[in-house]
Amino acid sequence: MIRIKNLSVSFSGNVLFSDINLNINTKEKIGLIGRNGTGKSTFFKLLANNIEPDLGLIEFSKNYKIGFLEQHIKFTENTLIDEICTVLNEERQYEVWKGEKILHGLGFTEEEILENPKLFSGGYQVKINLAKLLLLEPNLLLLDEPTNYLDIHSIKWLKKFLLDWKDEIILITHDRSFMDSIVSHTINIHRGNFRKVSGNTKKITEQIEQEEVIHEKTRINQEKNRKKTQEWIDRFKSKATLASRAQSKIKMLEKQEVFEKLSNMEKLDFKFTYHNYNSKESLLKTENINFNYDKNKPLLKNFSTKVNKGDKICIIGKNGKGKSTLLKLLHDEIKPHSGTINIHSKTKIGYFGQMNIDRLTEEKTIYEEMQSVDEHIIETTVRRTCAHMMFSGDLADKKISVLSGGEKSRVMLGKILLKPVNMLFLDEPTNHLDMESTEALMNAVYSFSGSVLMVSHDEYFLNKIANKLIIYDNGKVFNFNGTYKEFQKRIGWKDL
Repeated sequence: MIRIKNLSVSFSGNVLFSDINLNINTKEKIGLIGRNGTGKSTFFKLLANNIEPDLGLIEFSKNYKIGFLEQHIKFTENTLIDEICTVLNEERQYEVWKGEKILHGLGFTEEEILENPKLFSGGYQVKINLAKLLLLEPNLLLLDEPTNYLDIHSIKWLKKFLLDWKDEIILITHDRSFMDSIVSHTINIHRGNFRKVSGNTKKITEQIEQEEVIHEKTRINQEKNRKKTQEWIDRFKSKATLASRAQSKIKMLEKQEVFEKLSNMEKLDFKFTYHNYNSKESLLKTENINFNYDKNKPLLKNFSTKVNKGDKICIIGKNGKGKSTLLKLLHDEIKPHSGTINIHSKTKIGYFGQMNIDRLTEEKTIYEEMQSVDEHIIETTVRRTCAHMMFSGDLADKKISVLSGGEKSRVMLGKILLKPVNMLFLDEPTNHLDMESTEALMNAVYSFSGSVLMVSHDEYFLNKIANKLIIYDNGKVFNFNGTYKEFQKRIGWKDL
């Protein structure tokens, strides 16, 4: 059990939250929600004792152990299994089998668990850190975006693992359906306050929205009544017969709690600009393309596909099978070994790559980076797009170097908005976005009039968006003309 008493934190004179009182009880599985910048990750760091609060304290039960999913990568051992077993103390040295079970659940093969962890890609290294945390078996799991870089199979396994977890969990994730399937309680950080309820995210979100509607109606009525009262006072306070009544009304107004107008909550609100595609031909066609990095592991073998007007195609399958590589081939970042890729002359592509945020120029401001899409775009258009991406006013003059991963992702999306397109290439675009931004993106993709090719492991996203699929499964890559639910019903995954 954890008791939080009168907790206050501020940065550079700005209060993040203050006077927070909260209990985290035995066996509670808590979803922590709130907009970017409300303090979710800061709260995790406080619980993990990585930073100190300005005021207040956090009390833990005796011998209470916390496991925090670190984004920092640091490996010391020569094999993956040896690396994750570094968390085992002398009494648990015999539990190597648990480590193997966790690694298999996260998609590592027998051969891979004997390889050097430093040889794996960034996404796999995050999975290795997650495996270490799960093997540690702490009393409380602090999970900050644990599904980032996980494929559908690993997410399903992690969901079951967390449902079976006997102790406490606090979870931050942009994946609302994943969170709601696991949590018993939700904490919402909203306007500097912590609100905890039993139930999922929908319950508390609707509750707060209703309260704010009531607050605003009450404020407007109060403002009208105060105005009328003040007008009466101004009119009659100089009359001797009504002076005492005027004084009592003045005192009443002074004592009355005034309902302040709530500040507007900034949110991601945008749509992609559609460039009309007036041809009956496919926007893109591939015929018999072949590609591999390793001759013994072909990623694509005689693969053919086409993208027609209005297609929304999701690319799905396990990590490391070549989904991002396919988008890079189609975007002409790399060349196929054989076969042809034909992009129609009228096709205009907007591309969001999984690692494209690393290509932003650190020394530029947000405005300068967005404006670099086309030097002829007028300043007001760029500033308006910055505002759509939640960088209004002076925020657009922040340097790229100081931005978080989520903020950099919003800059990349903003750059796509600044040029009209009729086909989107999106490679796991929801990584690093918060829950509200993820849903705004999904709505923008859903309403986009053009075609979409998107890599995603978010099943809610897949069910909402896809009318066709490109599937990596059972050692093959194939097209499926139908929705994700239809694929599950008619074929189903062969890779487990």
